[in-house]
Amino acid sequence: MKLHEIAHGRAGDKGTTSNISVIAYRPEDWPRIEAEVTAERIAAIFGPDVQVDRYVLPQLFALNFVLKNALKGGVTRSVALDAHGKGLVYAVLDMRL
Repeated sequence: MKLHEIAHGRAGDKGTTSNISVIAYRPEDWPRIEAEVTAERIAAIFGPDVQVDRYVLPQLFALNFVLKNALKGGVTRSVALDAHGKGLVYAVLDMRL
């Protein structure tokens, strides 16, 4: 199963930092998301240059990840085609559980 089947995401960016939230569609899926979507698994997606901090929001059935240095210079300075943090959430939602 892929994460996007049981959760949706939101994202934003500021400078070189991206902020990604993963939110369960249904409360009964929350324990699995909390257990399996770890900072280590997120870090593996984005590589060793990205520092990942995980915040648990159980009242919202959500996780929030702050990815420092994920945008390689930010929207206005990066040479990446999609330098916005919004595109990064799809890489997370493609994660296999």
